[in-house]
Amino acid sequence: MFTAFLIKYAEIAIKGKNRHLFEDALIHQIKYALKKVEGKFCISKTQGRIFVEAQSEFDYDETIDALQHVFGIVGICPMIYVENEGFEKLKETVVKYIADVYPDRTMTFKVHCRRANKSFPMESMEVNAKLGEVLLDTYPEMSVDVHEPKMTLNVEIREKIYIYSEIIPGPGGMPVGTGGKAMLLLSGGIDSPVAGYMIAKRGVKIDAVYFHAPPYTSERAKQKVVDLARLVSRYTGPIYLHVINFTDIQLYIYEKCPHEELTIIMRRYMMRIAEHIAKQTGSLGLITGESIGQVASQTMNSLIATNEVCELPVYRPLIGFDKEEIVTVSKKIDTFETSILPFEDCCTIFVAKHPVTKPNLNVIRRHEHNLDEKIEELVQTALDTDELIIVE
Repeated sequence: MFTAFLIKYAEIAIKGKNRHLFEDALIHQIKYALKKVEGKFCISKTQGRIFVEAQSEFDYDETIDALQHVFGIVGICPMIYVENEGFEKLKETVVKYIADVYPDRTMTFKVHCRRANKSFPMESMEVNAKLGEVLLDTYPEMSVDVHEPKMTLNVEIREKIYIYSEIIPGPGGMPVGTGGKAMLLLSGGIDSPVAGYMIAKRGVKIDAVYFHAPPYTSERAKQKVVDLARLVSRYTGPIYLHVINFTDIQLYIYEKCPHEELTIIMRRYMMRIAEHIAKQTGSLGLITGESIGQVASQTMNSLIATNEVCELPVYRPLIGFDKEEIVTVSKKIDTFETSILPFEDCCTIFVAKHPVTKPNLNVIRRHEHNLDEKIEELVQTALDTDELIIVE
């Protein structure tokens, strides 16, 4: 019976004079999300509300699913509306609404009216009382509970009158694109897709870079990362995924540097390459899935060593998370099952038996000089052979 949805947002409401920019960005993201749903929709806004109205046949469940992947939405309210023609018309509509939506009416309820249109002849509290009385008279099996009702009937009186009783949760956050752009170092693990999701939730557009090491990592490992990017892109919109062939760089580091420092030095060159691409593509920072102490390359000392090679800020949204907390989010966004597929990335292939956990920066710099003969050429080749995949 529902052909329209009221979209609720939260943070956008406190954006003052810039609020309309965030509303427009949210509408843009809603339009993009609904392109994947069969049917035509009209999206409009008025007085702090955004409405989505179907203009053709559509799939209700697919529409809800699409809207639940739009950052900035905190609630999706399937609704009906009527022209603002006075209380009698409203009363008739509400009685029919309850009959259609709730076959079993043995429940507690309350009415919550919001009268944004002050020309309506009754005040909000009077509407609450009158509609409650009508429902009790019509459906005696129902009862009022103003504190913890099973159902709240919401009535918003504006240019039209909107009626809804269900609020389906959205993902929250801010509309993608309102917070700039950043470059995600995306691996095939559990952490980095979650990190990208969390930064995107704050309105940041996401690009990504993946370091591939054929033949030590398979094409299936690369496809796994593409699949992860596609799952994240349901929330972020299209992701420009840069695939960097890292094999020759890794082998050269393996040959010239102490093996216990392999992970740190390898990581430093990943950060350098990712930052180079980020600067070229207009990203304002790097994103990683690092969490303090999770592995040897994520101790405080190791993070200092990798940070040193970057000019752009490095955003680590998982820095204080334990593994179980990260796994919980990965399951929520449906990346977990893909992340645990047994296709290893270059970080897990080239790992020392006893990696250094407290690297000395001066020692790391000195050992990196062992690479001076060829490393710049190898890095340039890696950048020149960057494979760009647009993931949607």
